[in-house]
Amino acid sequence: MTQRRSDHGYEKADDEDDVLEWVDQVMATVAGEVRRRRKELGWSAQDLADKCEEIGHPIPRNVIANMESGRRSNLPLVDVMVLAQALNTPPICLIYPVGYVDDVQRLPLQDSTSPLDALRWFTGEETDLGADDDMLRYFRAHHAAQERLRSARRDEEHARYHAQTAPNADRKAEALRSQARAAETADNAENRLRRVRAFIEEEGVTPPLLWPDLAAAIDSPGSDPDTTEENDL
Repeated sequence: MTQRRSDHGYEKADDEDDVLEWVDQVMATVAGEVRRRRKELGWSAQDLADKCEEIGHPIPRNVIANMESGRRSNLPLVDVMVLAQALNTPPICLIYPVGYVDDVQRLPLQDSTSPLDALRWFTGEETDLGADDDMLRYFRAHHAAQERLRSARRDEEHARYHAQTAPNADRKAEALRSQARAAETADNAENRLRRVRAFIEEEGVTPPLLWPDLAAAIDSPGSDPDTTEENDL
């Protein structure tokens, strides 16, 4: 139930009575990763403190030193966020340092799991958590649909150019087939994007802003997306 890498402050205990409490484990993991990342960058604790002050949330050198040595009794979330920014790493990677610890305990009284699985749980990537009513899922589907639509449109334009400049009939026919496939993909992605936006609006939530090159087509008057197939989002 504890992490094993010595860089993060402790080894797995043989005696269960010696296992650190879950809160202490989380703090020790964050402290160990702050220390590891700071040393990797070649910074002193004062260097890190200076970076935090530049960001606008000062964390004094002695506070950082006490955290890294295990003498600090609490670790506010805002400190984790600022330390992560200062160290140029995502905050979640201080809590679940994938690749630098062998296992973590997500919550008290739970068995250990891999840092990657814990990270996916924390960031909402586990689809079995709130899958039926998770607005995060809708927003991710929205982003994916925009990406797919933009990519398909680029492919369609690329194929159109090759059809227009093809040196012979065979190459032109091949390019036209590619253009048709890309156009179909773009149409599907456009319809999906409309459905996702409709689902979000039905929940009384404002959909994300559309990219400027897509807004005119997606929000055009008269579009009435079918929102009956929610399971494919």
